[in-house]
Amino acid sequence: MADQKIAVIVGAGAGLSASLAKKFSSVGFRVALAARDTEKLADLVDEINGTAYTCDTSNPQSVQELFSAVAADLGLPEVVVFNASQRVRGAITEIDPEEVRNALLTTCYGGFLVGQEAAKLMVRAGQGTIMFTGASAGVKGFPKSATFAMGKFGLRGLAQSMARELHPQNIHVVHVVVDGGILSESKGRVARQDEDGWLLPDAIADTYYHLYTQHRSSWTWEIEVRPWVEKF
Repeated sequence: MADQKIAVIVGAGAGLSASLAKKFSSVGFRVALAARDTEKLADLVDEINGTAYTCDTSNPQSVQELFSAVAADLGLPEVVVFNASQRVRGAITEIDPEEVRNALLTTCYGGFLVGQEAAKLMVRAGQGTIMFTGASAGVKGFPKSATFAMGKFGLRGLAQSMARELHPQNIHVVHVVVDGGILSESKGRVARQDEDGWLLPDAIADTYYHLYTQHRSSWTWEIEVRPWVEKF
């Protein structure tokens, strides 16, 4: 349908991004899914009648081609979610500098590239919502996780700056701090009492959708989601 709203999820796969795709599809959005490997998206694409696009978030041309293709195929996006990230764990004295560079290009620079292209289209349309998936590492650095901290701290700064610039232009920019582990199929079945310690991806997706529906008189630029038993 020509009047259907468009949601673009960058860094798509299983877990949170799949829940986001299903949530926005369930309320009538056409969903574009972008990832380096689109073969893994086949089942999800079929389930939501979505469209998959190949995209390397660290490559400016690849990101530009993604948004050009979405605009041509589907229309201007109403919602763009940046969910891509990469981490390199290890002691600061031992981690490979090139691996760190690549991770930062995906997690932080990729967020900039996606945010920039989304903003170009939304400024033209006069509206839109851009959401960035953050993490605990974006507000507190952990041992042997310097790379993830750098990437997520940078992403948070990007989101805050974009929010202050774009909110007055009727573009809602949100940074979601996911403070805890997300339950996924790869983690296997967990005991009922242990499940409380995880964030459920469908519940997080509900929060993203709520943020999208906020009236602009009370927009949230940042929110933290965490299991109710998680220690602060």
